[in-house]
Amino acid sequence: MKTARQVLESKANHSIYSIPPTATVYAALQLMAEKGIGALLVMEHQKIVGIISERDYARKVILMQRTSRETLVREIMTSSVIYVRAEQSTDECMALMTRHRLRHLPVMNGEDLLGMLSIGDLVNDIISEQRFTIEQLEHYIHGAR
Repeated sequence: MKTARQVLESKANHSIYSIPPTATVYAALQLMAEKGIGALLVMEHQKIVGIISERDYARKVILMQRTSRETLVREIMTSSVIYVRAEQSTDECMALMTRHRLRHLPVMNGEDLLGMLSIGDLVNDIISEQRFTIEQLEHYIHGAR
């Protein structure tokens, strides 16, 4: 079983993308589109103060008939950010995401932010581990004959 740190390290791009709470939602959406991601950490003075996702936009801007150019990130961000420690297992990460209906988890090492995992990152890792196990079993079966 891999840890959150190991999954982060195996990602092709584990850059950390963030935006200040005073930015517009439009700027956040532009950055998410440019980077091909679904969420941004909201950072102030190098501390996490929230997270903003495409879901926040859909539910708190569009459905509330606001405009993304006039609404600030701090008005719609999720302030209580759930995160995982670097050494937590992928199973623990998946359980946390499922229980809280999350799609993104920041990974922390003490006070240091290491990166962010998405549900897709974890699913890809689980599929990779299962594929490896299947190959090993097939090798064992064919070698035993």
